Amino acid sequence: MKSKPSLLGGLTVNEFLRDYWQKKPLLIRQAFPKFNGLIDPQQLIALACTEDVQARLVTQRRGKFELQQAPFEPEDLENLGKIKWTVLVQGVNHHIPEAAALLKHFAFIPHARLDDLMVSYAPKGGGVGPHFDSYDVFLLQGYGHRRWQISTQADRSLIAGAPLRILRDFKVEQEWVLKPGDMLYLPPHCAHNGIAEDDCMTYSIGFRTPAYQELAEQFLVYLQDRIDVDGMYADPDLKTQKHPSEISAAMLHQTEQAIKQVRWDKEDIANFLGCYLSEPKTHIFFDAPEPVLSPAKFKQAIQKLGVRLALKSQMLCHDGWIFINGEEHRVNQRDYPVLRSLADERELPTVKDGSIELIELLYQWYLDGYISPI
Repeated sequence: MKSKPSLLGGLTVNEFLRDYWQKKPLLIRQAFPKFNGLIDPQQLIALACTEDVQARLVTQRRGKFELQQAPFEPEDLENLGKIKWTVLVQGVNHHIPEAAALLKHFAFIPHARLDDLMVSYAPKGGGVGPHFDSYDVFLLQGYGHRRWQISTQADRSLIAGAPLRILRDFKVEQEWVLKPGDMLYLPPHCAHNGIAEDDCMTYSIGFRTPAYQELAEQFLVYLQDRIDVDGMYADPDLKTQKHPSEISAAMLHQTEQAIKQVRWDKEDIANFLGCYLSEPKTHIFFDAPEPVLSPAKFKQAIQKLGVRLALKSQMLCHDGWIFINGEEHRVNQRDYPVLRSLADERELPTVKDGSIELIELLYQWYLDGYISPI
């Protein structure tokens, strides 16, 4: 998918990836001309008070930051007086179709790297303090103005005891005021501090960068239900030991040989990544359709109108395998391109050429709340 011409400030996607991605910041004036946001502060606050939404409230009193996690009541976010504060709402793309559509402009980055769209609102002076993130982020300004200060400093010492990861000694190297439609790209570990110049909203498009330790731990969890090690420990030639508390060399060797039976290959790793990276976060739930279409009416609907992913669904694919919301499915060569298109675009205008197996799979996803007819 090609980005719109202004999105990267005149750079091609290849130029951006070569010169900036995970390397250095990039300020893009009017990346989205005429963009003034997708929702207003009242709508964002209402979303922050919704039961299944991740949200945070950051307040600043006398130079000290405080953090409160959702759930919130509306009055929690309406009676804050003149203190400096910010409300941040994660996963807005899971609740607002326009937010999901905004993310499509960033499809030049693989879906497997996408985290979510976070939206923040702050009155004048609000912010979360100087900090750094371990992921890539595009900071798109909605309405209002925000001053961004950045630093590539190596010192990442944090203020001890603070509820947020705030840098102890932040040294500003560059700063800009972003107006509606402006955007700032920051690579991982680039220190930054955003301060509201007036009532303003910022749209943060974040891309996950999982630690290798996390991937290794979760891969072992993935394997535990998929390994098959034959045999059982046995010691018919058991000998007495001088020290009965000591694990013997014979037991160690036998166990070593058993564990060496555990094998995996690239397909196992690919399937793990597909399941792990599409797995919904713990607070995300899917609603079954009401009323439910019969299989025949569902087939008729998607053949005529097409099908789309639910806003909360994440769908990936690799070499004949489809992954959706942590589940893996092996599909035939005819159906794979169809489902890959659904994963790429998050919708299909029509489903006319699919096999019986494809229609059955789509219908099961429909019952699970993963997809719906357009």
